[in-house]
Amino acid sequence: MNRAEVIATAFVPTPPGVVSPPTQDASTARRLRDAIEPIAMHSVWCEATSSRLGALGLDFFESYVTCRASLLGEPEPRVVVATFAVFEPTVIGAVYEAGRSKCDRVELLAARNESTIASLAAALTDVDTERIGAVADVLLDAMVSADGTGRPLFSGLRDQPVPPGAIGRLWRACELIREHRGDSHVAVCVAAGLSPVAMNVLTELWVGMPIATYSSSRFWSASTIEATCEDLRSRGWLDGDQLSEAGRAMRNQIEAATNELQASIINSVVAGCVGESAVDELLNDLADWSQQCIDTNAFPPDVFKRAAG
Repeated sequence: MNRAEVIATAFVPTPPGVVSPPTQDASTARRLRDAIEPIAMHSVWCEATSSRLGALGLDFFESYVTCRASLLGEPEPRVVVATFAVFEPTVIGAVYEAGRSKCDRVELLAARNESTIASLAAALTDVDTERIGAVADVLLDAMVSADGTGRPLFSGLRDQPVPPGAIGRLWRACELIREHRGDSHVAVCVAAGLSPVAMNVLTELWVGMPIATYSSSRFWSASTIEATCEDLRSRGWLDGDQLSEAGRAMRNQIEAATNELQASIINSVVAGCVGESAVDELLNDLADWSQQCIDTNAFPPDVFKRAAG
């Protein structure tokens, strides 16, 4: 799977005026999550990093899986499967084994850092560097005391040195927030008794995607997805191919619990902003910078993909 193939299928613009329901009247935690997503994922979607890792022998999906897994050190495949959570196990395990066989971990992470920071700097070339640095500092300060308990990807990333410079600090801060939220979300879903496929199905419908579209992108078979949908219908969470009232309430509870697990981070971000409008300004700046990443073809323009992660 190369980047050109991914671009052809994933970079389909959403029609003007279409929005994802969870992004409307959103909590501060959800607004921050949505604002940082394209920045945090710049290493996955930008052409510069794909090309640099391609020179090391990794294709698009191998780059994503191996780089992210390498934050854990040199884990075994089942550890990667467990931490990634929502992907089909045999696929993710095989991709990881293939990726890690092709290059040294230190070389991989260095290439990822250098190429991503250079690409993000190019995307944000017209933005005031001092403002980027100030926002990055607020976000990084919020992550210093963030709880790493039960959050392996976040904790692994936090052990990596913060890159120098305003752009590097911004990218790392956004990555840290994303991984903290992702690990927290998985913990909430597991506590709710959800299988990996059920996590995908409930999320895709909740953000406004057609059923099975997001789930299939995680390499689950049509039969497995349908069996999971039947189980969700039996629980009263699906009405046909849509969320039932009970299902939407349940998925809203998952979101609320995930937000609660990030409460200390959000409180710290708010405390780091001076003035009543400062939080909105910070979130708006992050959203604007993320849009610049989208405009430079470094993140899918699909609003549902952005809301789903």
